[in-house]
Amino acid sequence: MSKAGFFSHVISAGALACGAGLAHAQDFPNKPIRIVTTVIAGGSDTMSRLVAQGISSGLGQQIIVDNRGRGTIPSTAVSRAPPDGYTLLVHNTAVWIAPLFQKAPPYDAVRDLAPIAALTRAPSLLVVHPSLPAKSVKDLVALARAKPGALNFSSGANGDISHIAGELFKSMAGINMVRVPYASGSIEAADLISGQVQLTFSSPGSVGSHIKSGKLRALAVGSPQPSVLFPELPAVAASVPGFQAGSLYGVWAPAKTPEAIVRRFNQEIVRFLNTSETKKQVLGMQMETLGNSPDEFANMIKSEISRVVKLIKDTGITAE
Repeated sequence: MSKAGFFSHVISAGALACGAGLAHAQDFPNKPIRIVTTVIAGGSDTMSRLVAQGISSGLGQQIIVDNRGRGTIPSTAVSRAPPDGYTLLVHNTAVWIAPLFQKAPPYDAVRDLAPIAALTRAPSLLVVHPSLPAKSVKDLVALARAKPGALNFSSGANGDISHIAGELFKSMAGINMVRVPYASGSIEAADLISGQVQLTFSSPGSVGSHIKSGKLRALAVGSPQPSVLFPELPAVAASVPGFQAGSLYGVWAPAKTPEAIVRRFNQEIVRFLNTSETKKQVLGMQMETLGNSPDEFANMIKSEISRVVKLIKDTGITAE
């Protein structure tokens, strides 16, 4: 075969492959789609059902929610699924944080999963027991610096959002506080209310009622700027520049899923998130809607991974 003939053959083969991919995308979807998520009644499950209901009509197919176990189980399952667009993952920040705290992670969040869109965000709230003489983040930092190691903060297990938020706050503010980990959220809440522990970074849903009743005092939000959820509260970042903490929900497909299919899902999801009904519903769940492009979501994830990897390196946090 001549050189010209060889290149003509290669171009033709590439065009055929591209054409086949486009034909597949145009024919998609032609059967039910499965959303893999965590256990029933959890936050990821609730978000999965919201997404399934919101995009099924636009796609013209039934969407089935497939509840798996906790931790990395749902993400692992999707990372190993065929990249044909018929298996999605709806989960939270655990998708990229959990593997960082495992000695032998079952998947790579960047290499093995294709981000589709960020769905919603719930900023962490920095709350303290009312007995603590700190009415602002600046007061708290000053108090911690005046009494190194005297203050304590509660958190969940290693790698939990509240754990990472507390360690980030310590590191970025240059203070020393003692971490008190809890396996039970109810026991943690009881100890916070009783003053056994003095502060925490928690989700709005977990501490909102205790703030309203005066049992806990909110100082600031973990979002980069003040949140529409708590307009009366400043951002922690106003006093500790660069600080950010919270829970984010998103949608992923297996890596190598055709780009046309990823973008089709993205369009349907962004459309659904931008409806007034969805925004109102999400706000009632004490979260904010996001909805961005696959590339923007991928960049968010990479930035967060870099932040947590640096934290792990700086503080020596290890897997339990």
